[in-house]
Amino acid sequence: VQLQASGGGLVQAGGSLRLACAASGRTVSPYRMGWFRQAPGKERDFVAAIGGSGVSTYYADSVKGRFTISGDNAKNTLYLQMNSLKPEDTAVYYCATSVLVGGRRPDVPRGYDYWGQGTLVTVSS
Repeated sequence: VQLQASGGGLVQAGGSLRLACAASGRTVSPYRMGWFRQAPGKERDFVAAIGGSGVSTYYADSVKGRFTISGDNAKNTLYLQMNSLKPEDTAVYYCATSVLVGGRRPDVPRGYDYWGQGTLVTVSS
């Protein structure tokens, strides 16, 4: 399984970006997939997850109401729509997938088996 993240860039506070994570070697659905982010000098933090054929979604409190995770089975791609971006959203964003549909916590890195290479999001104030 390979994951290729894209869509990062520089945006002003209040702006929007959409990240994409193209999967190869396996379908996106129905497996658990997630987005994490890591700011310089900090741990990798949970952002959002989707699983169970897209029925269940999970969000970190810090992004709830601003970010939306979704999957496109036809394109075998996971998305993260990010609106109302803040400078504290600046980080490298990673997509990840589990070999399972569920059964693990969606909000911790150990719940995932494969990771993409990351895409940098920079939000200027």
